[in-house]
Amino acid sequence: MAKELKTNVMRILEQAKIPYKPYYYENKDGKIDGISVANKLGQDVGQVFKTLVARGASGNYLVFVIPVAKELNLKAAAKSAGEKSAEMIHVKDINKVTGYIRGGCSPVGMKKQYATVIDSSCESLGAIIVSGGRIGTQVEVEPHALLKFIGGKTAPITF
Repeated sequence: MAKELKTNVMRILEQAKIPYKPYYYENKDGKIDGISVANKLGQDVGQVFKTLVARGASGNYLVFVIPVAKELNLKAAAKSAGEKSAEMIHVKDINKVTGYIRGGCSPVGMKKQYATVIDSSCESLGAIIVSGGRIGTQVEVEPHALLKFIGGKTAPITF
């Protein structure tokens, strides 16, 4: 594996004095979906979360962080963000909106801090693992510290 790099996500967490544990995984096989990443890390799929970006009926962008083996319930997600409805943004727009690419999108360090909802399943976990801001990198953080830092909230938003 290539040299383990410190990402902007890690620098931002350090600056905010939020403890994290970095994880690195090999991605040459192209398997960067959340379940493959959880398996590569030897972690429970219930603890590894993916970051999804949607657009609400108001036109505002919304960020949802959910366990990798779950699906986003768009109706519940929209309601949790105070929107009538929401739809996922196109993959081609991820970089323009967040500054990240598909497979490396993190709730920490986006171009703007968007309204963020983390699935309520995180409340029973001592730590969750989210993208470290680039493919091949993940960070483990305490969910309440992450929520406080990003100004997020929790809600049941998955199937």
